Amino acid sequence: MSSAKNYLAVHFKLDYVNTSGDISNYHPDFIVKKNGGEIVIVETKGQADLDVSLKMPRLKLRCDDMNHVQQLISYDFVYVDESNFGWYRPDSFSALMQSFIDYRNSNW
Repeated sequence: MSSAKNYLAVHFKLDYVNTSGDISNYHPDFIVKKNGGEIVIVETKGQADLDVSLKMPRLKLRCDDMNHVQQLISYDFVYVDESNFGWYRPDSFSALMQSFIDYRNSNW
């Protein structure tokens, strides 16, 4: 498994409609490449902002779209908030993925 911090020079971003109704860019925090051809996009938050509930459905849609148009690489995401991270205290990436499922299992 390998991971990278996503930053502006990586150019991985998603557009979404923010709470003001404007189109904004969203840069997820990390990109994790798991063994076996799976990419997981990780978003972390110390304090959730109003746009989290708009960004996560957009990220889920991107992953679903990528999985629909090709089968070589599986795309998934996880949203990790600070308060639940302290509560669950996952000891592996697999445990993290199993603990933080709220946005992945939502159907908007």
